[in-house]
Amino acid sequence: QVQLVESGGGLVQAGDSLRLSCAPSGRTFSSYTRAWFRQAPGKEREIVAAITWTGGRTYIADSVKGRFTISRDNAKNTMYLQMNSLKPEDTAVYYCAASQRLLLPIRRLDYDYWGQGTQVTVSS
Repeated sequence: QVQLVESGGGLVQAGDSLRLSCAPSGRTFSSYTRAWFRQAPGKEREIVAAITWTGGRTYIADSVKGRFTISRDNAKNTMYLQMNSLKPEDTAVYYCAASQRLLLPIRRLDYDYWGQGTQVTVSS
C-alpha cells in the first residue's frame, strides 16, 4: 500500500520554528510534484507550498511567503517544509501530497496521493 508519512509536527510558541518531513513508503515519488497543504478546524484544506520533481520551481502561498520554505531530497525520497516565525494562525493539520502533474499544480484535486497529516499547534 502506497503511503505518504508526515513527521515533525508539534506544539510550539509564536515565533518558533518547525521542520516537517514527508517520506513515502511502498513506492518512490521522485518524479512527482510534491506539496504541503494544511487544514485548520472549520476551514477548507489549502495549499501551503509545492515543488517540482527537480526542485527547480516552487510555489509558496502568500500567507506564508517569507517564513516557510519547501525543499526535497530525491536521494532520500523526502520532502521538507521549514516553518519559521510561526504564528497562531498557522495552527492546522499539515498534509503532504504527490501529483503526477508536472506544471506545479496548486489545487487539491490535482493531487493523487496524500498522507495522514501531522498536527502543528502554535500558541500565542
